Amino acid sequence: MHNYIEGQWRQSSAADMLPVVNPATGEQLDRTPLSTASELDQAAHAASRAFPAWRRVPVTERIQFLFKLKMLLEEQFEDLSRTITMECGKTLAESRGEMRRAIENVEVACGAPTLIQGYNSEDISTGIDEMMIRQPVGVCAIISPFNFPGMIPFWFFPYAVACGNTVIMKPSERVPLTMQKVFRLLETLGMPAGVVNLVNGGREVVDAILDHPMIRAVSFVGSSAVARHVYSRGAASGKRVQCQGGAKNPVVVLPDANIESTTEIVADSAFGCAGQRCLAASFAIAVGDSKAPFLDAMQQRATARVTGNGLESGVQMGPVITPESRTRIERLIDQAVREGAKAVVDGRNPSIPNHPAGNFVRPTVLDGLPFESAIARTEIFGPVLSIHHVDDIDAAIAVVNSGGYGNQASIFTSSGASARKFRYEAEVGNVGINVGVAAPMAFFPFSGARESFFGDLHAQGRDAIEFFTQEKVVVERWPKEWSRKF
Repeated sequence: MHNYIEGQWRQSSAADMLPVVNPATGEQLDRTPLSTASELDQAAHAASRAFPAWRRVPVTERIQFLFKLKMLLEEQFEDLSRTITMECGKTLAESRGEMRRAIENVEVACGAPTLIQGYNSEDISTGIDEMMIRQPVGVCAIISPFNFPGMIPFWFFPYAVACGNTVIMKPSERVPLTMQKVFRLLETLGMPAGVVNLVNGGREVVDAILDHPMIRAVSFVGSSAVARHVYSRGAASGKRVQCQGGAKNPVVVLPDANIESTTEIVADSAFGCAGQRCLAASFAIAVGDSKAPFLDAMQQRATARVTGNGLESGVQMGPVITPESRTRIERLIDQAVREGAKAVVDGRNPSIPNHPAGNFVRPTVLDGLPFESAIARTEIFGPVLSIHHVDDIDAAIAVVNSGGYGNQASIFTSSGASARKFRYEAEVGNVGINVGVAAPMAFFPFSGARESFFGDLHAQGRDAIEFFTQEKVVVERWPKEWSRKF
């Protein structure tokens, strides 16, 4: 495992290494060097040296590298997808979906020549014109999480380089292999040395990024606690920062919803990627008479879901990322039961054939958990769905808006009026209407609110272009008496 700095692969001088382990099998795949602040400093200087020339490359030429990258990603699609499954644990189908989303962001970033345009007005006063132009920010750093090692870096870096910035990538130390392969592809593109850089590491590298004076912008995805730290420390250093945090995503089920399709969709949302995604449904609110049929159907779907190694045919859900994550999730289920919940489907301590060393938790459904319990407000980040009951949609929306998080909320109904009311009143960044994972396409921002997002501009699309550029307003006049006469 190496860092990539100024166009060269460099072995880290780190004394500490973290094993990279296949969470389904327990097999050690590699070791991540926990690089030092001095190695981050080398990358920052390399990116800073590359920036003046890179920003002068016309945007139409910069995106040619992205067109080539898209082709390479398509060619290596299956290998990258399998790598994600091996180091992250999700099913191969989920990994393929992740890589498709990554490629879509490259495609949207290729539209930078249009997206980066400013605007202008003639004669704001007699003989005076005014214009706004967009210019690159400088050196930008990306700190990505373990749960989407292929997709989330692409929320940011294609837009950053298309806008004329240089980049330092810090992948999660738990899942560094996918970005190692992506950077092997980037190496073949012929980009100027220093435009894209990769530094492996943990907290020391993160804090060095937040403090480094040459780094002007930071993009982060992770837990809310770490997002708050990154946002506050980065902003205190004068950087622009965008931080996607945690979630406790509610799904509201009205009595007029189609229970069969609703529970199929909710099961995929709650248990897909083993619940380790920021848009996973984890908190179902059954309204009125929907509770009994919804609970019964969810119990059946959770029980029937096939759990195992994501590379094996027929598997619908893989393991969680580490033994520590498995222990934490099972401890939170224990706590929920102590606080009054009933585990109608209990995924603790499963036996998965041929994989005794895997970090498996089967799908779990909790019923009767009190709204006021700590677990009802805690992001479990595992395949656990709690089911609650209220009398009407107003009470459901009140519950949705009472939590600290605001990443996503979904409603299932056949009523357009109820759907519009929910869309209008739910205080979240992403709304799903008869959709369990309201993941925005690459040309829309990946939104978030309250404790789920710190910053102003989100990932993807136009928000990304605005984040990775700074606006400059020019007011100009050319008096006749100053002109040469011919």
